[in-house]
Amino acid sequence: MAERSIRVRVPGTSANLGAGFDTLGLACNLYNELELTLTHDPGLTFDIQGEGAGRIPEDERNIVWRSIRLLLERTHRDREYRGAVIRMKNDVPLSRGLGSSAAAIVAGLKGANALIGNPFNRREILHLATEIEGHPDNVAPAIFGGCTISTVKGRHVDTFAFFPRMQLHFVVAVPDFYLPTKKAREVLPDTVPRADAIFNVGRVALLVAALMKGNVPFLRHALDDALHQPYRAKLIPGMYDVFRAAGEAGALGTVLSGAGPCLLAFTIDGEHREAAIGRAMQQAFAAHDVKADIKVLGLDTKGAHIINERPHMHESEGAKSHGGLH
Repeated sequence: MAERSIRVRVPGTSANLGAGFDTLGLACNLYNELELTLTHDPGLTFDIQGEGAGRIPEDERNIVWRSIRLLLERTHRDREYRGAVIRMKNDVPLSRGLGSSAAAIVAGLKGANALIGNPFNRREILHLATEIEGHPDNVAPAIFGGCTISTVKGRHVDTFAFFPRMQLHFVVAVPDFYLPTKKAREVLPDTVPRADAIFNVGRVALLVAALMKGNVPFLRHALDDALHQPYRAKLIPGMYDVFRAAGEAGALGTVLSGAGPCLLAFTIDGEHREAAIGRAMQQAFAAHDVKADIKVLGLDTKGAHIINERPHMHESEGAKSHGGLH
């Protein structure tokens, strides 16, 4: 049987969004692309360009290949396809809190699934991706696009995906240092004060309501957090100074993107404040001897998708719907 290739595009993501620790996420218009060929003969060939080139493992430890292998094993196709040609073009920065590992996992699962006839729908891909990643807050928006709320009960994952009723832009300050998620989790306490838990419950409820109703004034008060950002601030020099500078330049609010070190400021389309906010964030970081690049991003609305799909390839679950449990 002839070996076929497929190309997948997967968005970068930001998790937590302030108070929504390990539950909220969004997809942004920053992408990784994977061109995948499954081979009958064993052996792996890699071509990695862009972010992570030279750092990403080019052997069986590669997370794209590990994701592909899991899907092939679950469909009992691993003896049929024993190797792969994996070409990656990455624009999502590595170990910066923009979902690079989630993008790699979802790309591998999505590509392999399409090549063997789409035996899994998106909900099942979500479960596989969560199994690999350990939590759904980044993989969910990478799969569905838009904003997502994810819950886990045992091994069962539910994701509610929706588009906010406002045109959000994000000014992202990308510091010139890596922060592994493992290190960022190690600084978190095992228990938190009840007052902090109550604080976050209120903020996350307010944030979801403001996004779904398009209420900008309430959004300004909904991006604070007491569960993880205060503890992680010690790992990111000047974090709260950057928050303050972004707010003074016109940002609605600023959050730690995932486990960091990227900081993400929220703005509304049409206000044209992004350049000033970006400069303010850079300057605040510079005062702490941290160099940061600035990216201005929007919300991705597609999630992971095939970009060279042939007529005989189709998604088994049909058109994507938002505003429901997946």
